Amino acid sequence: MRLQLLTAALLVLTGPATAATKKVQVPHRYDGAWSIEVVTLDGPCDRAYRYGVQIRRGEATYAGGEFSINGRVSGNGSVRAVISRGSDKADVVGRLGRQGTGGGTWNTTGLIGCSGRWNAERRR
Repeated sequence: MRLQLLTAALLVLTGPATAATKKVQVPHRYDGAWSIEVVTLDGPCDRAYRYGVQIRRGEATYAGGEFSINGRVSGNGSVRAVISRGSDKADVVGRLGRQGTGGGTWNTTGLIGCSGRWNAERRR
């Protein structure tokens, strides 16, 4: 009986301390579905595209399969990404805002030189 009481007392005393040391996963403020419009301003690339992008824990993904996105949104909304399809790549920079919109610029690297802007809008 004494051992059970001692064990119970230790659990009560160490429980809050253990809970305080655990990391709590805080949702990323920019997580969710976003509609991205990509517009070419210079070069022979298609004039405009619109895609649905998902952000989860600050990581951007695209489920369409036509290209891949390796991107990150920081806690202050700063965006850095590389969009690629085969050997074609585009560097993307910009910012998302707390109000659910954002934008920035992009430019390709490689044989075909294109550049432009992008606009984002959060989907609910």
